[in-house]
Amino acid sequence: MQFNQAEQTALLQSLSNDARTLYMLGIKPTVNKKSGVSTPLNYKYLISLLNEKEQKFTLGRQINSLIKELLHIGLVKFEQEVEINRSFNGKTLVLPLTTMKVDDYTKLHLNWTDMHLDWQPNENLVADLAKLIGLIDYQYTDNELGDFIAYWLGRPEVQFSEYQWTQKFIFNLKKIRMANNFKGTQKVGQQMVKTKAGIVADDNAKNLVAKYSKKTQ
Repeated sequence: MQFNQAEQTALLQSLSNDARTLYMLGIKPTVNKKSGVSTPLNYKYLISLLNEKEQKFTLGRQINSLIKELLHIGLVKFEQEVEINRSFNGKTLVLPLTTMKVDDYTKLHLNWTDMHLDWQPNENLVADLAKLIGLIDYQYTDNELGDFIAYWLGRPEVQFSEYQWTQKFIFNLKKIRMANNFKGTQKVGQQMVKTKAGIVADDNAKNLVAKYSKKTQ
C-alpha cells in the first residue's frame, strides 16, 4: 500500500498508533482510487483488524474515537453529513489526500501552523470552497478576518494546516451570512448577502416612469 507525501505528512501529526493502523490497514485499502470514497464502515471487521495482535477494542464508539482523530487532521471526511455523536457503522468516508494532485492544494495540507496576527486565507481556496458549500457572498471585511484571528489567537495550543485554517474561515463566513441580524444585506435563498450601492426601482416607480413616458411621446 502506497501513501503520497500529503498522507505521510498527515500521518506523522499528533495521532495515536491505533488511528494510524485504522487508516493504513482498515480504510485506505477499501478506497476507490478514482473517487477516493471508502466502502461502508464495518465495525465488526475493523475491531477484528485492530485486535489482531492485542484484544483492545470491543465497542463501536472506540472505532468512532479513532475516526474522529483522522477527521481532526484532515485524513478523512464523511461523504455525507453525519451526527458526530452517533454510530458511524455503515457510513462511507472520503480520503481527500489520496486523490490530490501536486498542482492542487497539496502544499496547503502539508504546511501546519498555529494562528498568528498576520494570517491570511488562501484566496483561490476561498473561492473554490465557497462554490462547493454554496456560499454566495464570500468577500470578507477586515473586521471579519480580525474577529476570526482574534478568536483563534486565544487558543494557542491549536494547530491546523493552511488548508484547514482557510476551510474554517469560509465556514465561519457562511455562518455569518446566514445570520438573521446581518446588516446591510438582502436575502438570497437562505443566505444574507451584502447589498451593493445603486438605485433599485420598485413596481410603483416603474409604473410612474411608464405612465409619464407615454404622455411625453
